[in-house]
Formats: sequence, C-alpha cells, structure tokens
Amino acid sequence: MNEILIATTNPGKLKEIAGILTGVPIKLLTLNDLEPIVEPEETGATFAENARLKARYYSSATGLVSVADDSGIEIDALGKAPGVHSARWHGTDYPAKFRKIQELLRERGVTGSTARFVCCVALADGESLLYETAATVEGEIAPEPRGTNGFGYDPVFVPDGLELTSAELTPKEKDARSHRGQAFAALVPVVAEALSGR
Repeated sequence: MNEILIATTNPGKLKEIAGILTGVPIKLLTLNDLEPIVEPEETGATFAENARLKARYYSSATGLVSVADDSGIEIDALGKAPGVHSARWHGTDYPAKFRKIQELLRERGVTGSTARFVCCVALADGESLLYETAATVEGEIAPEPRGTNGFGYDPVFVPDGLELTSAELTPKEKDARSHRGQAFAALVPVVAEALSGR
C-alpha cells in the first residue's frame, strides 16, 4: 500500500485530516510514527509559504511524499491578526487567547468582528511541489467561546450562515464546511495519482 506522511503533530488536525481522507487507498503516516525530526522554522510570510516549506522539509527528511498545511484565523478588526502566527499568538493556552481577542476588540471600541479561517495545503515529493490548494471560510467572532467539539479557535468562530460556532458543529458538519475540510477534499483526487507516479 502506498504511504503518505501527514506532516503535523497537532492531534486535532490529525483527527480531522484522517476523517477527511477516509476511503483513500493509502496508508497515512504521521510524525508520531517516525523517529523524531526537528521542526522547521516557519519563516513564511503567508500560509501558503509555510505549507510549502513544511511539506518539502518533511518529505526531504523522510523520503516520503508529504502533505502539510498551514492554517489560522484572520480577525479584521485586529488588522487580520493573528494570521500566520495563530498557533503561537499570545502563547498556547486557547482560553487565554480568547480572552485576549475580546480585550483587544474592546480596546478598539468594537464588540465583534468579521473574520475568516484560512487553510493552505501543500503536497511535496522531496523538493518537488506536486500540488497546493487553499480554502477560506468567512464568518465572525463570537462574543464568548462556545462548544467542545473543535479545537484551536473553533469555539470563537461562527461561520457565515450559522448561529453555531465551529466547535458546536458535529465533526461531519464541520468537515463539510471548514477551511481544512475543503482544502483536503480538493487534495483527495490528487494523492493517488501523485503516488502512482513514484
């Protein structure tokens, strides 16, 4: 069976990606299945640049076709912050991040903001970039965190057309409309073709 490396250690991402790629005739490996690899420094100025950087880095390090994503939230009232810095913005404690969002919004005299989740995905074989795609989901910041089904910023993001936060959706509902679900769904038909040419 062909193998592909999902280049992330984030358990929330791994669970989502595995669900999205269910039925694809490949074996999914994760960084947890391999000997430890030093993480690359994410120096890209955009989500796309970081996704390419990680996919190429891990594929070159392991010899496996690798897929990596870079994703985050852009909050318009905060100048599109945290953007590419989403994971480490004001630490790694998400309840603290949520409080910081509300604090910064209050400082700007607003009670909410339009926002979006962005996900860029890259597939690489060594230094060769085989495919890349991106997806965006528009929405707004919730007045307070709600829901326990998601991870990251899901509890404070309400997708357009819904009253529920992303963390209040079932995994299936979220995958059908999320930024990561859309981006990885576009990847599915490409993966088998990429591996068959090796």
